[in-house]
Amino acid sequence: MKAHELYNAVDPALVTQMLDWFRDNDRNVYKSAVATLAQTKKLRLVFVQKKPLAEQYAWVLKTLKGKAADTIGEHLLQAWFMAGNQEMLAKFCDVMGIEHDGKGSVTGDLPETIDAAKLDEAVDALVAAYDPKLVALYLYVFNLQTPGGWEALTAKLASDARLALA
Repeated sequence: MKAHELYNAVDPALVTQMLDWFRDNDRNVYKSAVATLAQTKKLRLVFVQKKPLAEQYAWVLKTLKGKAADTIGEHLLQAWFMAGNQEMLAKFCDVMGIEHDGKGSVTGDLPETIDAAKLDEAVDALVAAYDPKLVALYLYVFNLQTPGGWEALTAKLASDARLALA
């Protein structure tokens, strides 16, 4: 799935959670993302900023659902996971045996293949500790990190009912 497809499929509450996180922790990223999305629609930033917060979020989500917002949408998801969900990323990397910096940021190369048994173990651990919708979104975003995704992860996302996005 591409980023715009993820935004079309994901529970809007997760997008609200992400946007809230940026507004609370990195307001510059939120403002920059809104400005970039406004530019893609040929709007001035102030047009979006004058809306009440709930309407801003609805507008951002609607815009992220478009194919033209794929790049900014993927960057937002990556930034949110890398900065706001480090514990979950580190746990995934630990179980999968992927070298990381202790915060879930991969050091070195991503694996060429993913072991299905380790993946099952990692999904079980993550779903037990975190919101399954958040885990699913993370795994979809992780699967975007290699062209075509990893076969085992793609199959797991398609077959495991716990990994539904909405």
